[in-house]
Amino acid sequence: MSTNVPVVELLGITKRFPGIVANDAISLKLHKGEILALLGENGAGKSTLMNILFGLYQPDEGEIQMNGKPVIIDSPNTAISLGIGMVHQHFKLVQPFTVTENIVLGMEPRKGMNIDYQAATRKVKELSEQYGLSIDPNARIADISVGMQQRVEIVKTLFRGADILIFDEPTAVLTPQEIEELMAILRKLVAEGKSIILITHKLKEIMQIADTVTIIRRGKVIDTVKKTETNTQHLAEQMVGRKVSFQVDKKPSQPKLPVLEVRGLHCHGPRGEEALNGITFGVRAGEILGIAGVDGNGQSELIEVLTGLRKSYRGDVAINSTNVTNWSPRKITESGLAHIPEDRHKRGLVLDFSVSENLVLETYFYPQFNKNGLLSYDAIDRHAEKLIERYDIRTPSIHSVIRSLSGGNQQKVIIAREIERNPELLIAAQPTRGLDVGAIEFVHRQLIEQRDKGKAVLLISFELDEIRNVSDRIAVIYEGQIVGEVMPHETTDQELGLMMAGSKESKEGGDKHGSTH
Repeated sequence: MSTNVPVVELLGITKRFPGIVANDAISLKLHKGEILALLGENGAGKSTLMNILFGLYQPDEGEIQMNGKPVIIDSPNTAISLGIGMVHQHFKLVQPFTVTENIVLGMEPRKGMNIDYQAATRKVKELSEQYGLSIDPNARIADISVGMQQRVEIVKTLFRGADILIFDEPTAVLTPQEIEELMAILRKLVAEGKSIILITHKLKEIMQIADTVTIIRRGKVIDTVKKTETNTQHLAEQMVGRKVSFQVDKKPSQPKLPVLEVRGLHCHGPRGEEALNGITFGVRAGEILGIAGVDGNGQSELIEVLTGLRKSYRGDVAINSTNVTNWSPRKITESGLAHIPEDRHKRGLVLDFSVSENLVLETYFYPQFNKNGLLSYDAIDRHAEKLIERYDIRTPSIHSVIRSLSGGNQQKVIIAREIERNPELLIAAQPTRGLDVGAIEFVHRQLIEQRDKGKAVLLISFELDEIRNVSDRIAVIYEGQIVGEVMPHETTDQELGLMMAGSKESKEGGDKHGSTH
C-alpha cells in the first residue's frame, strides 16, 4: 500500500436534504491498492457520500479530487469515464436478460450494424477468469443466485474500465460461504491494482479485509484509523457513540404449550421443484426456535406457506391447535401470527407510502382507523407518533415517505407494526439483514422480550452467531427437511455446518429429527 497522492480525496463534502444534513463537511482519502472501509450506523450518511462520488447526487459544498486534481462528477457516466464503478446494495440488473447482456448494456460491442455478442461473451469470460469470478456468460439473471448476481455487477464495473470500486453493503444478502468468496475476490481486485471503498457496518468483515477505516456518525467523520490499530469493540463504540454488548442477555426459556405445529409439510418451489419435503417441527409458547441452514434449502417457501403466500399440497400447519393450512394471508394473520419478512422492500413495506401508513398496513380496516369505509388519518397519525417514540424510529416526520428512511429504521417500522398487534406467534425471517450493531441489539431485545411475554418466536436466519445467541433450540433445515435439532450451548459452528451440508452424523441430529417437543 503506497502513501503517495490519493487516487480519490473528498474535501469538506456537505449534502443537505429537507430536515436533515446527510453529510456534514466530510473528508476522506483513498490510496491506490487500498481497501478503505466506510463504517457507520444505518442512516449515518455513508451511501449518500458514495452516491456523490458516483455522480448520483451533487454536493452542496466541498470538492472531489482524483490524483490531486479537482473533478466535477455530475453523473454516473462521468464517474464511469473517470474509472469509478459502484456495486449497489440493491442490484441494477435486468432479470430476463443474460449475464452478458446485462454486463454490456449501453456499451455493446458492434459488428457493422449488429451487436457482436460473441465478442461480448469472450470479453466477459476473460474478465471473469482474470478475477476468479466464475460466472456463466449465458445464464439468465433470473436463474442465478444472489451471490452470482453480485459477481455480475462486479464484472459490469470492470467491463467499463473501473479502477476505483465502491461496494455498498456488499454482504447484506450473501450467505456465509458467499461472503468468504467475495472477500477472496476483493483481495484479488486489490492485487491487480484496483482501489476499493467498502460501505459496511459488519465489524468482523472490516477486521478481515480492510486496510483503513473511516467512521461516520450522524453525517460527520468521527475518526480514521488503520485496521491494525483498532478492534471491533472500539469501532462499535465509535460507530454508535455508546458501549455495545456483543452478547445477547437472556434468561433460560420457560416453554409451555405448542403454538405452531408443522406436520409432514410438502410444497413446490417457484419452478415446480420439491421445496419442502415432509418438514415437521413445532414452536412452543415462551421459546425461540432458530432454523439454521444454507440459503435455498426451503426457508423462503416455508415462510410463504406459514404466512399464506404459498400453497402446500400435503401436510398440516396448526396455530394454537387450529388447522390453518392454506388459509389466506389475512385470515392467518388474524389468527395470531405476525411476520417480519426476509425482504423488507418486497414484502414488508409500501415504499412510496408514509411512515404512518406503513404502520397500519395490516390494521387499517380496524374500527379505530376506519369509519364507514373511510380512513381516520388523525387516529393513524396518533398511532404512528406513539410507535415512533416507543421503538425509537428515526424519521424527519410521520409523513415522510418510508423509502427515505435508513434500512435500520425501515426495519424498526416493520417490527413496531408486527409486535403492536400482540401476536401469539412471531416469525422473524433474516430480521437483522443489513443492520448495524446498534439496530441488531434492538431487534434481538425485541425478540427476547416477546419470548419472555410467553409468545412463540420462529427465527430463520443465515447468521450462525445470531441463531446461536438468540435461539433456545436450533433446528437445521436441509433440502426441505429438518435434519437435526441441537441446543445452542451444546453445539459448535462446525457441527452446525456439517448438518447444514446434509450430514446427520451429529450427536443430536438423527434421533431428534422433526421433534416438536
